[in-house]
Amino acid sequence: MGQHPCGTLSTPYGGFRFASYYGDHMVLQKAPERAVLWGYGPDDAEVTVFLSGGPVTNKTPAVSVAAGIWRVTLVSTEAGGPYNVTAVLQNNHSITLTDVLFGDVWLCGGQSNMAFTTSQVFNASEELGLASKFPQVRIFMAALEQSYTELTDLAGVEVPWSVPTAELLGGGDFKHYSAVCWMFGRHLYKTLKYPIGLVTSCWGGTPVEAWSSPRALQHCDLDRIKGFPMPHTPPMYLSKRTNSVLWNAMIHPLLNMTIKGAIWYQGEANAEYNQKKYSCSFPSMIDDWRMAFHQSSAGQTAPDFPFGFVQLSTYRKASLSEGFPNIRWHQTGDYGFAPNLRMRNTFMAVAMDLGDTMSPYGSIHPRDKQDVAYRLSLGARAVAYGEEGVSFQGPFPNRILVSDQYLNIIYAQRISVTQSKDIFQICCSGVRAPCNALSLWIPAPILQWSVSAVQVSTANCFMNDVAGLRYAWRDWPCDFKACPINSADGVLPAPPFTLNRWLARSETSTPLPSPRQEGVWNMANIPHLF
Repeated sequence: MGQHPCGTLSTPYGGFRFASYYGDHMVLQKAPERAVLWGYGPDDAEVTVFLSGGPVTNKTPAVSVAAGIWRVTLVSTEAGGPYNVTAVLQNNHSITLTDVLFGDVWLCGGQSNMAFTTSQVFNASEELGLASKFPQVRIFMAALEQSYTELTDLAGVEVPWSVPTAELLGGGDFKHYSAVCWMFGRHLYKTLKYPIGLVTSCWGGTPVEAWSSPRALQHCDLDRIKGFPMPHTPPMYLSKRTNSVLWNAMIHPLLNMTIKGAIWYQGEANAEYNQKKYSCSFPSMIDDWRMAFHQSSAGQTAPDFPFGFVQLSTYRKASLSEGFPNIRWHQTGDYGFAPNLRMRNTFMAVAMDLGDTMSPYGSIHPRDKQDVAYRLSLGARAVAYGEEGVSFQGPFPNRILVSDQYLNIIYAQRISVTQSKDIFQICCSGVRAPCNALSLWIPAPILQWSVSAVQVSTANCFMNDVAGLRYAWRDWPCDFKACPINSADGVLPAPPFTLNRWLARSETSTPLPSPRQEGVWNMANIPHLF
């Protein structure tokens, strides 16, 4: 547990202080939003907050302490600084926080790949050496805590608000500052040219249920399942996997903070746990966080704040398990890409091409976090900041044309392609019904391609119908940065997908098309496609 981050208390009086996640060197959310500050004091006393030392000077109206807590909303302040923020109690006792900047505040959450420390990445020395070049990208990290009730404040702070240094960004494996979070913030700063505040709250080995409120879990009928079952595991290690305990201790205390957005890297722990529910539990967690931050900040955090996430990378190269492919699909709400109709104002970084068989931290922890952070930053620039002309999504099909011997897969953007015999698979079935994991899936070799289309063979289906198509549907679908379908510039890999040709009978009242007909697949059960 780290030191308390508050500034100097001139005269301790009645427990008068800021909440745990305010301190010297912090970043507060800039205009047009207004930053919220709160802390503790004696009941019925009055507190006034002054902003001074920067381009503007102002103060908030006095507020009374109620139930031991005071809270103010600052005047909307443009990006910049540094400022001093002083809270005065009854005109006698004061706390001053120094070197405070205004900019955009991003929350970084998830499990071990978000906790993966900057000192663990490829070219770690070079990455750590960049710390001094970005003094306006400030970092904060919550300590690992869990609670069975919702906490008002953080129980501990691992890294108080700090100007980045190599020592703070490094530290122990999975224990100090998140590489993805830091490098994401660094990319944003290079684009935006104003301060970025990064708040990390993550814990390895944790399922989405632990980070979700009871409200969100109930929405997905998960509230009655109380923990993450692992055979032969002592109860002391189960607590961080219990429903809502990390929401209670590591997210709920932050809700008063005004934030710009959030990024998330998690899902490995759900590959074999409540996997089928993830297409509900993950979007529901996002919706619930948005509602809670908006309400608790008195409307200052946007009700649909941008939310970026990393689609799972790889784990076991020869695995036949569909746990990782299924979670990748469910991370998109079963749409295959983001944003979509179910997950608005979101953005996704594909990472399945970044597998790392030699990672000393296990293959589930690839060391290339630079590409992950860069891809996330592209999504943020396009979705969160509305920057035009930023390519942030890998290629995704928008039409499938059927012929006797092949499928033509038409993409919504220009593509680059390399040959593959098995990255595409077709589902062969004599039944006009949706395919599933138990169906017969066989390789569909790439025959030829153009600037926006790929043709794959269906000859191996013989006399059966081609009832489904999927792409990169394996735990480890390709070698490092060698997936066959990428954006035209080769920067962004195509995300995996699984698509059915036939509707279930209960899903349509119109006749199904006859087999082997020329034309577009009937895929009305996939609302974003046909």
